[in-house]
Amino acid sequence: MSDTVSTTLEDGIAVILLDNPPVNALGHNLREPLFRALEAAKANDEVKAIVIACAGRTFIAGADISEFGKPPKAPSLPDLIGLLESIDKPTVAAIHGTALGGGLELALGCHYRIAERSAKIGLPEVTLGLIPGAGGTVRLPRLVGPEAALGIIVSGKPIGMDEAFSLGAVDRIAEGDLKSEAISFAREKLAEEAPHHHIRERSDKLQIDDAAFETAIEQVARKARGLTAPVKAAESVRNAVTMEFGAALAREREIFLERVASEESAAQRHLFFATREAAKVRGVGRDIEARPVARIGVIGAGTMGGGIAMAFANGGLPVTLLEMNDEALARGLHQIDRNYAGSVKRGSISEDEKTARLARIQGTTSYDALAGCDLVIEAVFEKMDVKRQVFGALDKVLKPGAILATNTSYLDVNEIAAVTSRPQDVVGLHFFSPAHIMKLLEIVRGDRTAPDVLATALALARRIGKVPVVVGVCNGFVGNRMLAARREQNEALLLEGATPAQVDKVFTQFGWPMGPFQMADLSGLDIAWNNRKSLGQTAPIADALCEAGHFGQKSGRGFYLYEDGARIPIPDPDVQALIERKAAELGVERRSIDAEEIIERTLYPMINEGARILEEGIATRASDIDVVWVNGYGFPLAKGGPMFWAERFGPARIVERLEHWHGRTGNALFEPAPLLRQLALTGGGFASLA
Repeated sequence: MSDTVSTTLEDGIAVILLDNPPVNALGHNLREPLFRALEAAKANDEVKAIVIACAGRTFIAGADISEFGKPPKAPSLPDLIGLLESIDKPTVAAIHGTALGGGLELALGCHYRIAERSAKIGLPEVTLGLIPGAGGTVRLPRLVGPEAALGIIVSGKPIGMDEAFSLGAVDRIAEGDLKSEAISFAREKLAEEAPHHHIRERSDKLQIDDAAFETAIEQVARKARGLTAPVKAAESVRNAVTMEFGAALAREREIFLERVASEESAAQRHLFFATREAAKVRGVGRDIEARPVARIGVIGAGTMGGGIAMAFANGGLPVTLLEMNDEALARGLHQIDRNYAGSVKRGSISEDEKTARLARIQGTTSYDALAGCDLVIEAVFEKMDVKRQVFGALDKVLKPGAILATNTSYLDVNEIAAVTSRPQDVVGLHFFSPAHIMKLLEIVRGDRTAPDVLATALALARRIGKVPVVVGVCNGFVGNRMLAARREQNEALLLEGATPAQVDKVFTQFGWPMGPFQMADLSGLDIAWNNRKSLGQTAPIADALCEAGHFGQKSGRGFYLYEDGARIPIPDPDVQALIERKAAELGVERRSIDAEEIIERTLYPMINEGARILEEGIATRASDIDVVWVNGYGFPLAKGGPMFWAERFGPARIVERLEHWHGRTGNALFEPAPLLRQLALTGGGFASLA
């Protein structure tokens, strides 16, 4: 007996119950007493069969991630599973909730698995930059076949019991009390005369179509987008087919330990914890209850508003979508229908699910139709006078306690709130386009936003599958403010000697999905042009392109050429000539620019702006900034976010290079933030500020 493991004997069946709240993580405090309990059950002649079950809301939901990278404590999980496989009495894993990662690997060490119908199983290690390290890639292929195992392991996504049972990953689905049925199942198996084979002794499922399997592995490599873990996981599944069991197991463990020590896995584990931390908001404790939300209102049925309406409908919430006239409303609803039709065509939702989601969205042209909504979010034109007009109208029609939200990307939420009689009910909900797909939701806390409004926003974000980060009010909040710093030098680099293709290549080699000039062409150069004109700003090259009607992909020309409607960017000699002409007009001497300079002049100012954001309290922690940039702006997952990436070489290096460029250019962009200077002097890092 221990605090976390207890054994009861029920007529010859030993029930070993694990109880390590909240999710029965396989830390040393669980492994060591479980090892002793299994040894005792193995040696006890009164024990004829063993059931491993868990207390609480779930089976084992994985390893204790906080142990990774620390000196190992015996017994290891492979040792534990090795002991389990040495027991010749029938062993049964009784699964409820989730059996993930090491939890599933332990279950695979048993002879049999029984699960509640609502349970899920999976091997999510790739999402942490790892591969399963205790036999998952070697045992699962023997149980369900290499192709099915490959799909489960490289996706990292859990599967439900219908699929698990049809594949053979579980032997029975319990319809009644799990523990009772697991004991009965063990007794049945005990009565069988046939020997009880562990998975390691099976090889019948390892017959594969070599060519098809190799094609599947090639697809994994293509989809990995610069991440190594999925490719290594696929390699380990192949080893399960081509190597003897023990050799495949040993190689899997080697790869796992290499991955644990990798920067890529450190970055992904950082983001795992950072996402959890981001949900902890100052002044919003567990005692603060979220307001009930039964109906959402969305104002504006354009690209952004339509996407927001879909995001809530996808989360099961009814939505009232408001437009100013019938024509605009019909156009918006038609686009939503087309988006859902595309999802059906891709196989991501069924036709029935499309119908259900569409039925949750009702259109209107009257503000009065919003009266019953519990939260209304506007997605109208990004102009303060337009936003104020909308909030004034909402203030008149919404019921007391309803939340008024703005999707503004830049504007002052406090100024918007000031036009209402209830600034405590106003919050920023900054979605990212396309809103029904992008994970990030910046929740902007106004000076007077009530704690329960923030609690409601956080709960809603989770309900619709978003990653929420609470930020303060400033121009551009966290993401767009840093984006402005990142792209400020883009045109200067072109004028001084770089090409759009060269800059974009540096970004894609760094791990971004695309570079800034290709991204500008994709989003449309006219959008930023109109914004610049309204702010009295200029950009010599982009302005000249827009004046010529070259708006990017949609017009076939921008920073690149796009032939015959294709999306493949082709370097444009006319753009190069334009750059050289503008450089001559401005008296800029052109020279060779290397990749390191491009990184220093684009990404270092971004880190610098991140430091200012922390100084001002706009972001609570550096890790919140990382969550924003990975989930909303395509910062490479393998690098863990801009602030985590900056820790690799430290604030002193960044300050030194910023000062270099400040001296060269005199541009205030490169003036190191006081916080950055302080960290450089003390040798501290961003993580130490939390």
